[in-house]
Amino acid sequence: MQVVVIGGVAAGMSAASQAKRRMPDAEVIVLERGPYVSYGACGMPYNIADPQRAIDDLVVITAEEFRNTRSIDVRTRHAVRAIDATRKELAVRDHVSARDYTQRYDKLVLATGAEAARPPISGLDLPGVFLLRELTDGAAIKRFIEKVVPRHATIIGGGYIGMEMADVLSKRGLEVHVLERASQIIPGFELVIADIVAEQLHRHGVCVDTGVTVQRIEATGHGVSVRTNKGEVATDMVIVSVGVRPNVALARSAGVQLGASGAIAVDAMQRTNITDILAAGDCAEAFHEVLRQPAYIPLGTTANKQGKVAGANAVGAEERFVGIAGTAGFRVFDLEVARTGIGAAEISRYGLDALSSVSRHSSRGHHYPGSTPITTVVFAERGSSRLLGAQMVGADTVAKRIDVFATALHARMNLRDVESLDLAYAPPFAPVYDPVLIAATVARKINFGSRQ
Repeated sequence: MQVVVIGGVAAGMSAASQAKRRMPDAEVIVLERGPYVSYGACGMPYNIADPQRAIDDLVVITAEEFRNTRSIDVRTRHAVRAIDATRKELAVRDHVSARDYTQRYDKLVLATGAEAARPPISGLDLPGVFLLRELTDGAAIKRFIEKVVPRHATIIGGGYIGMEMADVLSKRGLEVHVLERASQIIPGFELVIADIVAEQLHRHGVCVDTGVTVQRIEATGHGVSVRTNKGEVATDMVIVSVGVRPNVALARSAGVQLGASGAIAVDAMQRTNITDILAAGDCAEAFHEVLRQPAYIPLGTTANKQGKVAGANAVGAEERFVGIAGTAGFRVFDLEVARTGIGAAEISRYGLDALSSVSRHSSRGHHYPGSTPITTVVFAERGSSRLLGAQMVGADTVAKRIDVFATALHARMNLRDVESLDLAYAPPFAPVYDPVLIAATVARKINFGSRQ
């Protein structure tokens, strides 16, 4: 059997490895258009923070190691130009030797990932203007900082990557200005959490402007200028981080069905509508366990899990990907920020009858050194009190506490169930009533009133 995987990062290499592990005699081929495979893209901001660290350090397993130790035929700089699903053939361009060839397959896994969204403005290709999605982007940013030694950076987009890069560039000595189109930074989070993050940025000298529409980027004699509806920002470098979109052009042209989100529609076994073609990772949808329908939330954890399922099923297994709760987080300066499930935007979009509550509680035992406040927002279905989502911000142990809420979502718990959880207690780790328990109690009282 010949299994071909298009894309060699998280989902792709998980699929290839699993297929080879399940069927050692299978010929497994990975076609990756870039120079790297199996790298941790989420680690790029932290790599950029360290000028002494090579960008290649983010590569977990090299293409050569895959070939020599796992017998997987990994071909970097090989771009697939077209898929002929009827003939089961791929048109491939080998950029190493500058030749075109046809590659047959028995099973095909699409792991083409996502690409950085490019806002419709001029100047994105100017020197000093960067997207941050692939390892080559991270390498280009590091080279620019080392060579030019910029003093000021402008970040277009106040989402996860924007926040992480604001932190990193500030710590590297740059003045940082964040421009966000929405009325608040970190859209998707509740305003009470966004305000805490904004105050943290301000405390560390980061300038934040919201409600800003970027019109164009222009070259100047000393760098670039970002023109907006609120004026001009003179800067030395620009990071554009306004989200990602699924890389589905190849799939669409082959007749692969896309979902409502624009990503590839797959079933629980990662199969597409075309026989013998599977898809996984940032190019594909995933079943959302709270919404009970497909959604597009591209994350590395999901990509690896979906890739594993796709690779196993490509060689005859019948594995299933259970789904996601939309759990994610980031760190900005001294704060951890995380969320799981759905929030106010999704509740409004789907017309759900839900309530929200805000609570604030200490991260550790009373008067224990290092204890800091954690702010938690909980969303629950009105009446049944079924947990729908949670968001948290604080300087201490937020990321692991959001995992408790994520587990509760997978188990379809209600607020009473969460409030009754037997969580670990000792002053160094938590107060007697953990912030998770307090948040559930506050939300339940709002739902049922002070009688309970």
